Amino acid sequence: MSKQGNPNSFLRTIILISTFGGLLFGYDTGVINGALPYMSEQLGLNSFTEGLIASSLLFGAALGAVFGGRLADYIGRRQNILYLAVLFFVAALGCTLAPNTTVMVIFRFLLGLAVGGASVTVPTYLAEMSPAESRGRMVTWNELMIVGGQLLAFVFNAILGNTMGDNSHVWRYMLFIASLPAIFLFFGMLRVPESPRWLASKGRNKDALSVLQKIRAEKQAKSELREMEAALAEETEMKTATFKDLAIPWMRRILFIGVGVAIVSQATGVNSIMYYGTEILRDAGFQTSAALIGNVANGVISVLATLVGIWLLGKVGRRPMMLTGLTGTTSMLLLIALFSQILEGSAALPYVILTLTVTFLAFMQGAIGPVLWVTLSEIFPLRLRGLGMGMSVFFLWITNFVIGLMFPILLEKIGLSSTFLVFGVIGVVSIFFMRKHFPETKGLTLEEIEHYFRNFDQGTQADLKAVGSQTETHLK
Repeated sequence: MSKQGNPNSFLRTIILISTFGGLLFGYDTGVINGALPYMSEQLGLNSFTEGLIASSLLFGAALGAVFGGRLADYIGRRQNILYLAVLFFVAALGCTLAPNTTVMVIFRFLLGLAVGGASVTVPTYLAEMSPAESRGRMVTWNELMIVGGQLLAFVFNAILGNTMGDNSHVWRYMLFIASLPAIFLFFGMLRVPESPRWLASKGRNKDALSVLQKIRAEKQAKSELREMEAALAEETEMKTATFKDLAIPWMRRILFIGVGVAIVSQATGVNSIMYYGTEILRDAGFQTSAALIGNVANGVISVLATLVGIWLLGKVGRRPMMLTGLTGTTSMLLLIALFSQILEGSAALPYVILTLTVTFLAFMQGAIGPVLWVTLSEIFPLRLRGLGMGMSVFFLWITNFVIGLMFPILLEKIGLSSTFLVFGVIGVVSIFFMRKHFPETKGLTLEEIEHYFRNFDQGTQADLKAVGSQTETHLK
């Protein structure tokens, strides 16, 4: 037993508090969905400035993801999350009080730095605090908090839009709510300890043991510290990969797959729905108040599908999940393009579009989303993990940024049908790319995955399955 009460209870408290970073991530990316129509009227936005306001957060997130991980290595995971909570709060207030487009873009960019930093620091902190046997479940809790934050944003948008829709400042209230979880995150993080692995990496082994004794049984705490010390000793001797190492074919291939998966996951156009769902439903024929209510369905299905996706990860292979998800999302995109053309001006169109976007999100959040993050955590060997994850997450956010910037412009210039046809064509290309390059990694250790990439320069799925079969035989 721990020195300070029930270790499991304290660990649950740590997980709840730290994943408010994920909640903020979700709320701040989702709130613009409902705020934008009202903001456009008061700030006099056009399609380009709408895209700029929505996407400036995403550009900030790309930089925040790159530098946030390095800062967390330097000052500690807990300290970094504390700083991020302050940045979330200040940036949310700045957006709330913004008098013009320029100020709004600046504070949305700062908010993006916080979102990007949280996207890499919170999962790292969770992974290092969690026991090995439940690490996957605890880390995916953050993913659930992200979509939960988006759902909360959609719900508050709908409530405020329908009760205060005649108030020209209603969008400011929507944005202000984002500052409240930041306060909870800051004061909550003051009560939780630093990551024991980070403490051990700085030679503070006594402090690391003290933290472990609060969240593990006594025997497990001491055993885990010894494992950390051994792993850190190996890492000290290991040379970290640099860009020069990408001259090695198998390393280059892993990075190619990691970046490819990151780009494909965003090129589905998922965040055109998460950021502009209200605009899409208005364009289809709903009034703003009805569109805000309809958009809540997108948030609900995202949460439910994420829960299903987390369960499926333990039952189904990564490759069939990814290919099924891409087939489903691409089909929905092409159907949106088709029906928005056939039913243009019809009273049925907004309901058809809502049904298709909800189904799209079921495939996206239930299959592609969970596989994306698990794959990125699995395919990179230790020496390549920093460079590989950094590059992959950077390209993920940059793809997100380009889509966020271009979507309202495309919607204005070529219309709803043609815009989704473009996403549908990209989806078809993505399916072929994933069929050719995406490996099956379920059931393999990290070492076996690395062995596969090292030894099969032009490896096939059969090769990797053979490795998996050998593993199962060995375990039996």
